[in-house]
Amino acid sequence: MRGQVPQTVTIAGSDSGGGAGVQADLKTFQAREVFGTSIFVALTAQNTKGVQQSLPVPRSFIEAQFASLADDFHIHAAKTGMLYDQEHVQTVADCYQKHSFGPLTVDPVMIAKGGHSLLKEEAIQTIKKELLPQTYVLTPNLPEAEVLTGLKIKTKQEVKKAATTLQEMGAKNVIIKGGHLEGKEATDFVLMEDSSIFQLSAPRIQSKNTHGTGDTFSSCITAELAKKKPFKEAVFTAKAFIQGAIEEQIIVGSGHGPTNHWAKLSKNITVKEGF
Repeated sequence: MRGQVPQTVTIAGSDSGGGAGVQADLKTFQAREVFGTSIFVALTAQNTKGVQQSLPVPRSFIEAQFASLADDFHIHAAKTGMLYDQEHVQTVADCYQKHSFGPLTVDPVMIAKGGHSLLKEEAIQTIKKELLPQTYVLTPNLPEAEVLTGLKIKTKQEVKKAATTLQEMGAKNVIIKGGHLEGKEATDFVLMEDSSIFQLSAPRIQSKNTHGTGDTFSSCITAELAKKKPFKEAVFTAKAFIQGAIEEQIIVGSGHGPTNHWAKLSKNITVKEGF
């Protein structure tokens, strides 16, 4: 509708500790000046020390949330996070086909910072078969990319092969986050829909306050896409946003603390064409 602000939706799990999941997504949406809505797929009892319990939302209620938002809001872009298990992945995939909310960013959340599994193993095949073909941008870290492709990823050439494999599975654009690689810089590898490739790098920061980095990065991309920003610009902004959120750290809790969602965009981002 004319005159309405850009609107987004996060389809994910709740983090009661506020650092990741739906809570991190909504904070990011607000910081990037888009209106955020949410569809809860699962709940967690969670703090900076880890995840103590998780509980799936009934699938009929996920369907009701999709229908409710579609009936009233004009959503320009969406993202997924924690999807819990095979049945819930299938429900989200079916609902997204019925109620498309624009370009879909898929953050294939599998493991929490503390090591707690956030996705049942049998759900992997459903993500590959049902969700990736609907995906505009896929944002796995290296371990997630290895699980999705079945490939070992240690070198840049192996990153490129994995990204190509994920694109062949249906994802239009693929960003493999390189935080798990060694080096003085954290480099993300981007394969675009037109087959062009580039890298985004930033100085690596030694900090335990990185809980929710993947959620924050992917939700920032979603916010920029909702504002109709070009894909490459959206990814650059997201890299600058998450880097700033780590650089300007805040101290919350006694474990893996959250990033700072009100930090300024970092200026310490470099772009390099090709892999």
